[in-house]
Amino acid sequence: MATYTLPELPYDYAALEPVINPQIIELHHDKHHAAYVKGANDTLEQLEEARDKEAWGAINGLQKNLAFHLSGHILHSIYWHNMTGDGGGEPLAADGVGDLADAITESFGSFAGFKSQLTKASATTQGSGWGVLAYEPLSGRLIVEQVYDHQGNVGQGSVPILVFDAWEHAFYLQYKNQKVDFIEAMWQVVNWQDVAKRYAAAKERQDVLLLAP
Repeated sequence: MATYTLPELPYDYAALEPVINPQIIELHHDKHHAAYVKGANDTLEQLEEARDKEAWGAINGLQKNLAFHLSGHILHSIYWHNMTGDGGGEPLAADGVGDLADAITESFGSFAGFKSQLTKASATTQGSGWGVLAYEPLSGRLIVEQVYDHQGNVGQGSVPILVFDAWEHAFYLQYKNQKVDFIEAMWQVVNWQDVAKRYAAAKERQDVLLLAP
């Protein structure tokens, strides 16, 4: 049976300075993300054991654990590639990401409106969570979602293409309790090329995701 593995970072620990310092990147990737990978694999083993023994007393907890750890692994895997040291600004047609730029304007009215909504959604997640720009295949539009504890409050079938980590481990060593300052700074390192590729891939999957018109 296939297991999950921790992906390598696409850059070194210092690549996102001064927005995110190397210590945070190292701890975040090597410890926190790694823990979600281990948690997902451990839960799969526990589910396999439950199937073998027909022992389902802990099924609710196991399913919740798998969702928690697997979502953490997936969201973090997107997160690392969503950032680059020479990113930021806004997506522009001249940079080869015109389709994404047009979709943002169509879905949110303007880039400024989108930026404001995702910033506020990320900064106001209750407790631990994420702010997410996702492609929603039923309408074919982009939406902003809040993800609580790696789960919940998302549209079924929506595909995350840009994620802002609002868990304290993503920023506290550098920004202390100023989560809003961290979210604002995140816009300086957004990798729009990566986001545009994810948008294009999500659109191609639309027919697969939709079971009815």
